[in-house]
This record gives sequence, C-alpha cells and structure tokens, in this order.
Amino acid sequence: MAEYIPMPMCPMSETCKGMMDKPMSGFMLIIPAVVFILLGVAVLIEPRILVWLVAAALIVMGITMLMVVMFMRKIGKRFQSMQ
Repeated sequence: MAEYIPMPMCPMSETCKGMMDKPMSGFMLIIPAVVFILLGVAVLIEPRILVWLVAAALIVMGITMLMVVMFMRKIGKRFQSMQ
C-alpha cells in the first residue's frame, strides 16, 4: 500500500484565509456611504449640482472607455504579430 501524503494547500485557499484573518476595516466601508449621503443632501439643497455630477460621471466613463479601447487595440496588435 502506498503511504498517505497530504496534498499541499491550494494558493487560493491560503489567500482567502488571509483575507478572513485580516478583515477590511469597517471604517473604510463607511466613507463611501457618507459621501453618497452628503451628495444626496447637496442635490436636494441645490439641484444644479446634479447636472455637474452627471457630467463628471459621463466624462470619466468616456475616458475609461477610451483607455479600454486603446488597451484592446494594443493587445490585438500583439496577438496578430505573434501569428
């Protein structure tokens, strides 16, 4: 009969164990909630802020999409040059 040798731990399970041992600070989760509440109150007080927030979000989304397109084109060129 073969001798039983335990398998080494999976790297993913070690990573998950590390995340559970050191949970994220609760304070870090409170900050975005407070920011959203303050922005909501600001929109209620001054509705014109909503226009600026939507414009800023659209600009950020457009820049992000351009960056993704440039990245995909670069990866596509690398892939085509390999073949």
